[in-house]
Amino acid sequence: MNQPAAQLNAPARTFTQLLSSTRRGARLARLLSVNELRSWDTPPALTERAEAVVAELASNAVIHGRVAGRCFRLTLAFEPSAGRLRVEVSDARGDLYPQIVTDPAEADALRTGGRGLALVTALADRWHCVPHPPGGKTVRAELFDTTISL
Repeated sequence: MNQPAAQLNAPARTFTQLLSSTRRGARLARLLSVNELRSWDTPPALTERAEAVVAELASNAVIHGRVAGRCFRLTLAFEPSAGRLRVEVSDARGDLYPQIVTDPAEADALRTGGRGLALVTALADRWHCVPHPPGGKTVRAELFDTTISL
């Protein structure tokens, strides 16, 4: 009998949503993420970390990656057996890649922005940015459930 082959390494759960590049869209990204992760029974600590990461990446997509008339995309992929959650936020600005402020002179304590990626670095196990054709970028963060022993 012909049976479809099982996909190896395919995430057990995925969620993708296009959202408006507005403050409201960024807030909705955070709320939808928490709702989806809770419906997947992800560990509460992982959900809390993911909530903050999604909030920062969605906010960056709206503030720094906005192109008039273009949305941003939120994608979540959870592999329960590995305890791995991947968060991706894609925007339309491929010419502007995220950078962490490392120069103390630039890291003014009274400045209202510029700390989001430092927070993502602290909460995610790893993150990076890749081109998203035709002209955007995707910031991808991976979070692992530390309560699982592999």
